[in-house]
Amino acid sequence: MAPRLQLEKAAWRWTETVPPEEVTQEHIEAAYRIGLEPCQRGVCRRNCRGNPNCLVGIGEHVWLGEIDENSFHNIDDPNSERRKKNAFVGLTNLGATCYVNTFLQMWFLNLELRQALYLCPSTCSEYVTGQGIPKDRDYEPQTICEHLQYLFALLQNSNRRYIDPSGFVKALGLDTGQQQDAQEFSKLFMSLLEDTLSKQKNPDVRNIVQKQFCGEYAYVTVCNQCGRESKLISKFYELELNIQGHKQLTDCITEFLKEEKLEGDNRYFCETCQSKQNATRKIRLLSLPCTLNLQLMRFVFDRQTGHKKKLNTYIGFSELLDMEPFMEQKDGVYIYELSAVLIHRGVSAYSGHYIAHVKDPQTGEWYKFNDEDIEKMEGKKLQLGIEEDLAEPSKSQTRKPKCGKGTHCSRNAYMLVYRLQTREKSLTRKKSYCVIGETVLYRTCFDPPEGAGR
Repeated sequence: MAPRLQLEKAAWRWTETVPPEEVTQEHIEAAYRIGLEPCQRGVCRRNCRGNPNCLVGIGEHVWLGEIDENSFHNIDDPNSERRKKNAFVGLTNLGATCYVNTFLQMWFLNLELRQALYLCPSTCSEYVTGQGIPKDRDYEPQTICEHLQYLFALLQNSNRRYIDPSGFVKALGLDTGQQQDAQEFSKLFMSLLEDTLSKQKNPDVRNIVQKQFCGEYAYVTVCNQCGRESKLISKFYELELNIQGHKQLTDCITEFLKEEKLEGDNRYFCETCQSKQNATRKIRLLSLPCTLNLQLMRFVFDRQTGHKKKLNTYIGFSELLDMEPFMEQKDGVYIYELSAVLIHRGVSAYSGHYIAHVKDPQTGEWYKFNDEDIEKMEGKKLQLGIEEDLAEPSKSQTRKPKCGKGTHCSRNAYMLVYRLQTREKSLTRKKSYCVIGETVLYRTCFDPPEGAGR
C-alpha cells in the first residue's frame, strides 16, 4: 500500500471504536495528521500528500514551473536541474549515444530544418500556442518525424536543464550499449528523414532536406582517343574527404576533385570508339547546398589488422571557406562560414566520446555541447584547444601546427559543417579577395524563420 494511503488509514482508525459523541480534539488532529513529525529529505517524495507537515521541496513547483516531480530522481538540489534563462537544453547520454546527441544539437540549431519540422502535421492536433508542445500530456510520438519534432520542441521550451532522448533512440532501434559509427549514422538518418518528409503535402516541409543539405556533382569520364565526354550526375548530402597525407582542408577538397587516369586493365569502354581506351575521370561540383557537411575520414579500415583505426593527424581549416575555385561554373559567390565542428575524443575508432561545437545562428556565439553539459565559449570564438589535449600522444604524432587568425587545427574533428553566407556578407567577403563577378547565389540561409528562437 502506498505511504499516503497507509497514513490515511491509520489516521482514521479511531472511527472504528469511538462513537460520535465521544470525538475529541485529539481525534480530529489525528484524523488530519496535525501532529505528525516533519518529513526528512530522502525518506519521502517531494511535496508528499501523506503529511501536511512535509517541508521537503515545499513550494518548488512555483519556481520550477510545470515539471514532473518524479523526474528529479531524488536530487538533493532541484534548482541545479532548472534551465537558466536563455540557456540551451542538454541531452542525456543513454550509455553510448553521445554521437546521437551531437547530431541532434547540430540539427536543432539549423533554424530552417527546425521550423519545417514544426509544420509537419501530427497525430496530436492541438498544441500550446506558439510553443509546438502538444496540449495532451499523454502524447506519445508515433513516427520518426514526430519524435524529432517533439525533441526539438522540448529543446526549445523545456524548463529542465537537460531532457531524455530515449524515445527517439528507441524509435530508431539504436543499441545504447555499443558505440555506433557516427558518420554512418548521419548518412542513414538523413536518408530516412528525407524519405519520411517526402510524403508531406507542404512543399516547404517535403523539400527541406534537399534544400538544406543536398548538392550535385558529376562523374565525368573523357576518352583520350576521341574526346567523348560521359557524365553521370549524382546527388550528395555530405562530401567524404580523405585526410591521409594532408594538412589543410582545401588540400583534401582538391584531392577529392582531382583527375584520375584510367589505363591498363582499368581502361574505359568508349561507346563512340566501341573499344576500351585510356581515359581520365574526375568529379565536378555542379551545385552546393546551404549547409555543407564535410566528413573528414578519420576512421579508416586497416588491412593489416582487419579493423578500423582512427587517424589522429592534424587538419587545418578556416572559419571562412570559399568554394568558388572548386566549382564547375564560376558564376556564383560560394563563401561559407563555419557553423559546427563535431569532435571525437580518444585514439581508438571503437571507443571514446563525442561532443559538438556549434555556433548559434542568431547570436554568432559558440557553444560546446557535451551531453547534459553545455558551455558557452568566450568572445564568440571557437575554442578547440582543450579537446585536442585529451587525445593520448603517440610516437608518430606530429606537433600541433600554428594556426593563424580565423583558422583552426584539429586531430579529433571528424565532421565540419559550413553554412552559406547571405548575399550581403558574401559580397563583402568577395571584395577582400579582389574578385567580384556575376553573382548568382542560393536563397539566403542565415535569415532565421519567424518564431524560431531558443
